[in-house]
Amino acid sequence: MEHRWKSWAFGVFAVLALVVGVVLLERPRAGLEITHDRVGTTPVTVTRSAEAGPVAVIVHGFAGSRQMMAAWSESFARAGYIAVALDLEGHGRNPVPMSGDVTSIDGTTRILLEEIARVTDWAVARPGAEPQVVMVGHSMSSDLVVRAGIADARVVSVIGISVFSQAVTEDAPENLLILNGAWEGALRAEARRVMGDLDAVEGETVGQPGNGFARRAVAVPFAEHVAILWAPEGLREAVDWANASLGRSGEAEVARLGLGIILMLAGAVMLARPLAGLLPEGAAPEAVPRRVFWVLALVPAVIAPLVAVQIEVGVLPVLVADYLAVHLGLYGLFVLGGAWIAGWRPELRGWLWGVLLAGFGIGVFGLLMDRYVASFVPHAGRVPIILAIVPGAVLAMWGDAVLTRGTAAVLWQRIVVRGAFLGSLAMAVALDFERLFFLVLIFPVIVLFYATFGMMGRWVGRRTGSVLAVGIGLGLLLGWALGVSFPMYVERLGA
Repeated sequence: MEHRWKSWAFGVFAVLALVVGVVLLERPRAGLEITHDRVGTTPVTVTRSAEAGPVAVIVHGFAGSRQMMAAWSESFARAGYIAVALDLEGHGRNPVPMSGDVTSIDGTTRILLEEIARVTDWAVARPGAEPQVVMVGHSMSSDLVVRAGIADARVVSVIGISVFSQAVTEDAPENLLILNGAWEGALRAEARRVMGDLDAVEGETVGQPGNGFARRAVAVPFAEHVAILWAPEGLREAVDWANASLGRSGEAEVARLGLGIILMLAGAVMLARPLAGLLPEGAAPEAVPRRVFWVLALVPAVIAPLVAVQIEVGVLPVLVADYLAVHLGLYGLFVLGGAWIAGWRPELRGWLWGVLLAGFGIGVFGLLMDRYVASFVPHAGRVPIILAIVPGAVLAMWGDAVLTRGTAAVLWQRIVVRGAFLGSLAMAVALDFERLFFLVLIFPVIVLFYATFGMMGRWVGRRTGSVLAVGIGLGLLLGWALGVSFPMYVERLGA
């Protein structure tokens, strides 16, 4: 009885956190008109609070989406701008993959700049739009908005977030605000170099926005490459800079979404615990013997990349997705095969519980993510990609579940298994850096996966004792998460 009350109390706390988080995220939207449209094949979201105003074109970074820039759209809209955020080719729900040479200014960069120009043309033609544009871009797109600002006379202010761009010179673009996280050491060093060319330092403003030329570089406190997207200090700097560039007055009322996101996602994860308590209870699986554990935790992590880098498929229109599908599958097969040799025999019970785990992760956690944080709902072109990654992901997560006793093993064992898997991916990058460099960008996705979906799987595993349920559930979720988050890319002749 005591255990049941604890479970229900945990559930009440989870629902409360989730509801409070959603309320905090919906509050900044109050009074805003938010509509969704397409410019050709490019999905856009228009956020506005006034009938007329200048345009703010807001562009996400690599592997991002419109949802990741919501705080910027809402903050600029509340300041009287018509905020237009887009999904670049290959990202979010844009069905057209990126193309061209990613290393050439005349390749992928040119194609994406043409897409931004089309969206800008469309945006300034909206009812009430004034022919003055503020360009905002994060990470990869900081370079894009700098170049767009130089080329387009309608752009009166450029705001780069986590900035690196070789297009920045001593006199172009005219009104440039550089925002880097305080924990982005290399990017801050580049910003200091840019300001040093003007005999200025970080935190100092050169010139006056709107008077021909101005530049400022700011380190946003307590922020790195991702957290900066929800940092109020950076949002306030950006709106104030844009207002000064356009001669507009008023104090910036920025959208504070960080706490809401944390509460909402934490509540969604915690809700899985009382729901797992509704599943049939089963005995905990036997632990793998200590010596076998170390062999299976480390050897497959080393062998998988050595074999996988020799295999080139090149079918899926997503950067490194073919390799990842192969790597995951081989890793899982090596772990499961080794466990079989050591005497482990799979129990084929619990597959339905794994499907239910995946359904909860996608239908609750995933849909909340899609509305407030990042794109999680795939367009039709991504479905084959998800289906291609899922088999290998299920094998990898099944192997993980065997080694971690359905993720119920002690903390150090889980750290060893998952650290070795991440090390396996790092080894693949080292073995074929040119082809597999973009695997590095998957690391944060997998770490977040372990912290959220991994916790859900842990509760299901502890309740049911089924490693198969954990393997299927987490495998389906990992395949989905990778399939919807990584940019689509195809090589096109003449692109």
